[in-house]
Amino acid sequence: MLSINNVEVIYSEVILVLKGISMEVPPEHIVALLGPNGAGKTTTLKAISGLLKNEEGKVSDGSIELDGNRLDKKSPEEIVKIGIVQAMEGHRVFQHLTVQENLYMGAYTRSDHVSVRKDLGLILDYFPKLRDLMQRTAGYLSGGEQQMLIIGRSLMSKPKIMLLDEPSLGLAPFLVKEIFQIIRKINEEQKTSFLLVEQNANAALNICQHGYVMENGTIVLDGPAEKLKDNEDVQEFYLGFGSLSQRRTYREVKHYKRRKRWLT
Repeated sequence: MLSINNVEVIYSEVILVLKGISMEVPPEHIVALLGPNGAGKTTTLKAISGLLKNEEGKVSDGSIELDGNRLDKKSPEEIVKIGIVQAMEGHRVFQHLTVQENLYMGAYTRSDHVSVRKDLGLILDYFPKLRDLMQRTAGYLSGGEQQMLIIGRSLMSKPKIMLLDEPSLGLAPFLVKEIFQIIRKINEEQKTSFLLVEQNANAALNICQHGYVMENGTIVLDGPAEKLKDNEDVQEFYLGFGSLSQRRTYREVKHYKRRKRWLT
């Protein structure tokens, strides 16, 4: 169980980005984190993976725990070894390395070389397109191929939980469908949990069990995926079912109740 408990994040000792958020990722679950640009979704992932320090950010209050063990004081390397890895937004491959070298870079914290080679074969079964590209320089791959490589490289660390940041970004619809089908398959077969940050709410809610909606650094709604898909506000703001002439913000929806789970 990954637990985020009343977490605040501040940048440069001045800018408060996360304002006391609480959420959970149960074992073997896919959890979606939805919200507009600037809501704090990527900051949430970086708080979990320990990458805030590279950007003059820090967890200033609250705690992040995996199975009761505190993560928010650990380094990114320690967090990867514990079993949490983040796949960054924007096709962040090592552009001058080959596909094979990129994949092996994902296993840099592991010393079980026989198992690493076995896992490489498994990842190529999930992403057969990469099998024929092993000696190709990663920077010359298409956007979809790079996204597959990023997920595959992250899997090489043998994580318990993967943090995926906008895996559908810049991809054609048929590739988005393929990527999300593979994510579901990995979850079911490898029992890997996922925390999925995604603006394609429909695709995310179709594969996750639970979702959270974030706005302005706070969690404003959460619930089972099916319940969120039926929520009128989620339909209007994220699924495109509302009237464009009546667009509003969450603050303007009178019947909307903000859920401050950390007070319960």
